[in-house]
Amino acid sequence: MTAALRIATRKSALALWQAEHVAARLKTLEPGLAVELVPMTTEGDRNLGMSLAASGGKGLFVKELEVALTEGRADLAVHSMKDVPVELPPEFVIGAVLEREDARDAFVSVKYPDFTALPQGAHVGSSSLRRQSQLLHLRPDLHIEALRGNVDTRIRKLEEGQYDAIVLAVAGLKRLGLAHKITRPLELGVCLPSITQGVIGIECRADDTANRALLARLNHGPTWTCVLAERALSTGLSGSCNLPLAGHAVLDGAMLSMQGRVGSPDGRRLLEAAVSGPARDAEALGLRLAEYLLAKGAGEVLRDVQKKV
Repeated sequence: MTAALRIATRKSALALWQAEHVAARLKTLEPGLAVELVPMTTEGDRNLGMSLAASGGKGLFVKELEVALTEGRADLAVHSMKDVPVELPPEFVIGAVLEREDARDAFVSVKYPDFTALPQGAHVGSSSLRRQSQLLHLRPDLHIEALRGNVDTRIRKLEEGQYDAIVLAVAGLKRLGLAHKITRPLELGVCLPSITQGVIGIECRADDTANRALLARLNHGPTWTCVLAERALSTGLSGSCNLPLAGHAVLDGAMLSMQGRVGSPDGRRLLEAAVSGPARDAEALGLRLAEYLLAKGAGEVLRDVQKKV
């Protein structure tokens, strides 16, 4: 390791919180370790005027950080795992994931107590095709409108009356000390989370044996098992981060159960499936779940979405 461990991170408040949290955890492992943050603005941050699907997906939040690793300007990169493409370049690895925070989505409103209380034709802010698909499946009368920007900006737009409600990740709100803004979490039956939502991942160079050994000590095994299963589901569907694909794995002792959904952006088609089995077979279970969804027509739905974005 270098004299000061350099951590590449986006400049958003949430990304900085995550990087600082990782730094603190590493210092606990290695007292006296010097850690330096390397904040960066990514392509995803620069294109806030476009939807993620149109601008190239959440992988845009990762690429510049990987360039910093390649060029030796950083030793580690901290990501929200839901933003990390399932196919990493061979020169990089995810060295560790931290224990998962609440994976659910949050219904946030200053007018209405929960999702079911929204009036006909309500305006809901979200730029996620996954959320849009599931919410419109239950409430086709809703108007789902684009919502980009950092968490504070999104909440400000809601409080200014631009939306009747917005949907954000519970984990991000909790990490920023904004849990009091959550009107009510959306239960999994209403809105299944994004693949690996609520998980912080730490990336490093594949040939960096010293830092890989350090990160191995930080890795949270149960969360890693769920991450393997969920990312295998995405792999099996050839899904990118910006498609209306949801998946959530739960570990119970030596057993793992998992749900998956694929839907059309207009909510008219929503395909669901579930699997369970030994946790040691996490990736195989994720691939099996993908096969179940493909058998129901998921491939056709996802191809239609890719043509339109």
